[in-house]
Amino acid sequence: MSRLGTGIGWRPEIADVVEGMPGIDWVEAVSENLCPGHLPDSLLRLRERGVTVVPHGVSLGLGGADRPDAGRLAALAERAEVLGSPLVTEHIAFVRAGGALTASPSLEAGHLLPVPRTRDALDVLCENVRIAQDALPVPLAVENIAALVSWPDEELTEGQFLYELADRTGVRLLIDVANLHTNHVNLGEDPARALGELPLQALAYVHVAGGFERDGVWHDSHAHPVPRPVLDILTDLASRVAPPGVLLERDENFPEGDELRGEVEAIRVAVEKGRATATGSGAAARTARTAAGAGAGAGSRADDAVRQRLGLAQAALLSALVAGTPVPEGFDRVRLGVQARALAGKRADVVGEVAPELPVILGARYRPAFLAYAQGRPMTGGYRRDALDFVAHVLRADPDAVEPGVRRELREWWLERSGPVPRSARPGARLARATRRVLLRR
Repeated sequence: MSRLGTGIGWRPEIADVVEGMPGIDWVEAVSENLCPGHLPDSLLRLRERGVTVVPHGVSLGLGGADRPDAGRLAALAERAEVLGSPLVTEHIAFVRAGGALTASPSLEAGHLLPVPRTRDALDVLCENVRIAQDALPVPLAVENIAALVSWPDEELTEGQFLYELADRTGVRLLIDVANLHTNHVNLGEDPARALGELPLQALAYVHVAGGFERDGVWHDSHAHPVPRPVLDILTDLASRVAPPGVLLERDENFPEGDELRGEVEAIRVAVEKGRATATGSGAAARTARTAAGAGAGAGSRADDAVRQRLGLAQAALLSALVAGTPVPEGFDRVRLGVQARALAGKRADVVGEVAPELPVILGARYRPAFLAYAQGRPMTGGYRRDALDFVAHVLRADPDAVEPGVRRELREWWLERSGPVPRSARPGARLARATRRVLLRR
């Protein structure tokens, strides 16, 4: 794996800061937020300077029961080619469930959810990773995720699960040390043990991010400073293997440029501290065979019965989280409640970003109104569809719930976006719409 160096997650809100930040060798951009034919000028300028850009996918759902969607794979491949990227990355997670495989409604999580660490789930994940590898023009690396809940009756530790995945597929690993810290606080998992079990010679690069703790639960927010325990895990990792790349993730609540630069420098210091105490033995030496691709393609194929069992389990969990159905046996009800609220909050935030007019039109009422709408109404068609359905729900509600002027704005917003093409702004078309509204009121 070629060396990437020190990087930062590229976001439009900090594009100028990133361009002017010294010592940045590479950036990572969310794949789904990029249009290959209209790349942001900031990314184009960075590429012209020789800065590597890596597309980071969030919607494939490689840990889901269904095989990866060909359209999503093609989109990820296109972005890698347009950006001239040396690799692409995705997550070890499921993001949707239900559908034809389980003969149940299709549900979208709107977030990354943990895969059960079982043999069945591993077989499915390995096959899905191989399908993705065959469809992509560059190597794939997959990331461990943060979790608020754990599956009952798991058969493998996180390190064992990732080791077998890399060994059987030859896939590279994107290790998020902030997620190891999250799982330590929330699930009691030992980060040092996980690092000791990982095939670190399969390491593509490392993520570092901040979060916060509330009521004994760590939230991987990507909106807070990187805490000391996360930097300590990074130092531990760097003492075991030289990371090809390390990247700071920040997705919101962006600080001033000096603070961002300080966090990047703290990451460099943590890596240097680890390398100064490197032993060159342990997990890195034990797992060299994985880096060479030993075992790639080995392992059983996930048959339809295995996929269906996994699909039913994931659909039951997701339905409990987003549709208010009973909690599946063996899960912590309190933690599931925390996860459900987190998913609803994330959904409200992203809809507010996809449709920024709605928080403006509704003001302070937007978030409570959306959370009330989301309760028992799962997302089934992506965030744009979710925004349209939310506005339709508000318009169908009690007319006295919102002022006439607000209802009018919402109605115009919905009509403008619900059709196959935007409504015509020509005077004749506008007059016809106004006449039709008057006639319909009679």
